[in-house]
Amino acid sequence: MHSKISTDLGTIGIDNEVIARIAGTAATECYGIVGMAARSMRDGLVGLLKKESLSKGVRLQTHENGDLIIDLHIIVEYGTNITAIAQTLMDNVRYQVEQTVGLTVREVNVFIEGVRV
Repeated sequence: MHSKISTDLGTIGIDNEVIARIAGTAATECYGIVGMAARSMRDGLVGLLKKESLSKGVRLQTHENGDLIIDLHIIVEYGTNITAIAQTLMDNVRYQVEQTVGLTVREVNVFIEGVRV
C-alpha cells in the first residue's frame, strides 16, 4: 500500500515500508528503547529485531483523508520510566515522519512487548 501526496506538478507515492523504516529508526534512537519487537504468531513469543528488520515492529494504517496511524511494538530497558519513554517515543516518531515524509500522523500507538535487563 502506498501513501500519496498530490502537488501541482503531480502525485508522489511513498511505500509504507519506507515510512515504517523511518518510524522504526526514530523509535530506536529514543532513550530507554532496547529495540523493536516482533511477535511470533506460531507460539506467541516476542523477539528482538535486528537493525535490518526494524520495519517489522511497525504497523501502518492510512486513514481515509491520508492521515497515518502508526503502531509500534517495542522492548524497553529495565528500570526506566515507561510512561516517559512512551511519550518521548510518540513525539519523536510523529516529528520524524511528518518532517521526512510530509504526511500528517494522526496517532502513534505504543505496545510494550517486553522488558530487557
